[in-house]
Amino acid sequence: MPEEFLSFRLGAEEYGIDILHVQEIRSYEPPTRIANAPPFIKGVVNLRGTIVPIVDLRLKLGCASAEYTDFTVVIVLNVRSRMIGAVVDAVSDVLALGPEDIKPAPRMNASVDPGYILGVGCVTSGDVDRMLILTDIEALMSSAEMGLMGAARG
Repeated sequence: MPEEFLSFRLGAEEYGIDILHVQEIRSYEPPTRIANAPPFIKGVVNLRGTIVPIVDLRLKLGCASAEYTDFTVVIVLNVRSRMIGAVVDAVSDVLALGPEDIKPAPRMNASVDPGYILGVGCVTSGDVDRMLILTDIEALMSSAEMGLMGAARG
């Protein structure tokens, strides 16, 4: 049974996250800064009465630059019953990937911790081959250095 992934761009790379974690996609608005937050946490926004932390995935995953353009969007995610906004360069589309379309992630010394990568999605549309880095967004957003989930609950 195919899984659906939302594809988005961070710099030159295309990533995918499980569509079931996506709550909504919003245009980027500068958030309210939080003192002493790490550089990749841009601040918080008030989303219909819920205070949502905004994480710039481009900064978190070590992209060369993080410019805010008309295409920059915030993917509002639901991770462990908590809403988190993820800033990305652009959202592409929703892709259904079967097990045969997902290859294991190669082992390499990359800026992305391999524990956050589910695999590489290979998609052919027409005569164009696309590769998506399938990201375990729950593991990434729940990591200790993000500091978004509070103390581990047993």
